[in-house]
Amino acid sequence: MKITYIGHSCFVVENNAGGKIATDPYAPGSVPGYADPDIEAHEAICSHGHADHNDYGAVGTPEEPWDGDFKIMTIKTYHDNMKGILRGRNNINRFEIDGMRFVHMGDIGCDLTDTQLDEIKGCDVLMIPVGGFFTINARQAFSMTNIIQPKAVIPMHYRGNSFGYEQISGREDFVKMVEEEGKREVVYAGTETDSIPAGLSLILMEPLRKM
Repeated sequence: MKITYIGHSCFVVENNAGGKIATDPYAPGSVPGYADPDIEAHEAICSHGHADHNDYGAVGTPEEPWDGDFKIMTIKTYHDNMKGILRGRNNINRFEIDGMRFVHMGDIGCDLTDTQLDEIKGCDVLMIPVGGFFTINARQAFSMTNIIQPKAVIPMHYRGNSFGYEQISGREDFVKMVEEEGKREVVYAGTETDSIPAGLSLILMEPLRKM
């Protein structure tokens, strides 16, 4: 298994057999500071229709075929806390790779029902937005992470020094909360990682496609 952070909310996860799945590919020019995604995957999943999460055309087809099944499950939620009135719907996508359960929260902007939580609690890897404004903010993401209790959590959809929307925040507040709680090992993984720590962890990744 290998996780590559392309940037924003886009990851490519590859299984041991070479099958690749891309999450929320962004359209070229849709997010400040990011170069074109330039990725290949056998499957692409998108959380909602906004250009920074929904460009299937940005995902090329690998030369090596793969006919496996990622066992994708979609959980319908909202992009805001007013049942979609402000920004529409959002899909949480849960998928399985090499026996591990991944949960990509998309642009989650609302609380989750008990039924929805039951579908994702205890997942192996949680990818969650932390920047606020368009999504839940750092404190809400911290609270939601503690409810979901993933083995590993990876923050996404945040602003860095040279990338991201000016309206959203960095990941620093989220990281500080996790560090102060002291329950998770903080791992600096760079642009890609092929391992998940045995215990609870916070995995900090750097975008591959920064300009």
